[in-house]
Amino acid sequence: MKEIRLLFAAAEIFPFAKSGGLGDIAFALPKALRKKISTTAIMPLYGFIDRERYGIAPTGEHFTVTLDGSAHDIEFFHAQYDGMDIFFVYNDTLCDREYIYGPPGEGYGDNDLRFAIFGHSIAEAVERFDFNMLHLNDWHTALAAVIARDKGVKHPIVYTIHNLVYQGVFDARFMKRWGVGDTHFHIDDMEYYGYLNWMKGAIAHADIVTTVSPSYAIEIQLPEFGFGLDGFLRKHSDKLVGILNGIDYDIFDPMRDPSLDASFGPSSIRGKNRCKNAFLKEASLKEKEWPLISFIGRFSEQKGLDILIDSIGELLGNEINLAILGDGESRYIEALKEIEAENENFYLQIGYDESLSHRIYAASDFFLMPSIFEPCGLAQMIAMRYGAIPVVHEVGGLRDTVHPICRTRKICGEGFVFESMDSKSFLAAISEALKLYKKRSSLQKVRRFDMECDFSIEKCAKKYLDLYEGLR
Repeated sequence: MKEIRLLFAAAEIFPFAKSGGLGDIAFALPKALRKKISTTAIMPLYGFIDRERYGIAPTGEHFTVTLDGSAHDIEFFHAQYDGMDIFFVYNDTLCDREYIYGPPGEGYGDNDLRFAIFGHSIAEAVERFDFNMLHLNDWHTALAAVIARDKGVKHPIVYTIHNLVYQGVFDARFMKRWGVGDTHFHIDDMEYYGYLNWMKGAIAHADIVTTVSPSYAIEIQLPEFGFGLDGFLRKHSDKLVGILNGIDYDIFDPMRDPSLDASFGPSSIRGKNRCKNAFLKEASLKEKEWPLISFIGRFSEQKGLDILIDSIGELLGNEINLAILGDGESRYIEALKEIEAENENFYLQIGYDESLSHRIYAASDFFLMPSIFEPCGLAQMIAMRYGAIPVVHEVGGLRDTVHPICRTRKICGEGFVFESMDSKSFLAAISEALKLYKKRSSLQKVRRFDMECDFSIEKCAKKYLDLYEGLR
């Protein structure tokens, strides 16, 4: 096989479009891979992306695909960002929306058609631009594996499951409008209890299926975490690999983060206290000597919002400050707003602000991740990089990155881990964290140890490079 020419496809890539961790990793991983192999990323050119700001220009390449009797004109654009080549796909049905995905019923009920168009664009790009390896991510790109094989593409395909909950399950009647033959409607391919499952199709047609942590690769083969695909994944276990995600230290580095009021690192940690004081002033939180505990993430059941909200009343009764940044389901937002109105030691910011998130990480003493399940999680890695000790549920990628504090061993990543998903266990773990806070010397040792741990994207990229070489 010739030199690897990789096309890395995702529905969102930071900084152009981001709704969560997928956007971060879909930028960081190709960026790291390009240091060793030819790597190009591809994503939709959504209408909200500033073409002028990022120097996004037409390539002159375009094609038309007919789906369910309608012709869809598709144009390829290109930009270089941070030294990385990125192709953008423009089609009005796919791209002219206010949000990436949006809630069905609010102008996004045709997401199957939108990302079918993207799938055809990915398969076309492989042939048109002479790529010889394809890496797909989550359900939005899964159909591209099926389409590429139908087009006769023989090149290796890697498919990564970032979150098994979202599989791309649609009515079987939609197959025609995706431009996919009904030969795929059987139990060993896309058929799924009478419906069509895009993720199942990608698992069937990919050469390698990866997940974003070793523990998650094991968990998704169990009924508890398999969401109906555990049996199919067990059948394909010979090509299932868990590779831990990593974070981009060019972006997440408290020694040179422009968002912070002071720089700091494991060997010079004094600036962290300045960051904490600055944030407490910004958030109108008092009592500088109290520990600052934070949560940054999506307000959803998966992220443990039920247990968090159930525990907040008792938690805020302690001498602590609590900061929460995120967005999500309205029921959680309303509950958190009610708590905010009644507690002076609670800061709540709805929405997502990248710079603010960095300031909160840097200011925090402890960071909460009570996820019911967590494929990988990047927030706990970022928190440790910024000296915030995590309190996590022992599951998925959290199990792989955060370990109980023990000075006699040197397993990278230490924090407070609880096994049972209930308020009592969660609060007990936080109680242990508050005990550590009073032991300043021990606190600093754990903090420095975590800050020195290597959770860089380069480690993740090295494993993918080995995997690609194996496919050659």
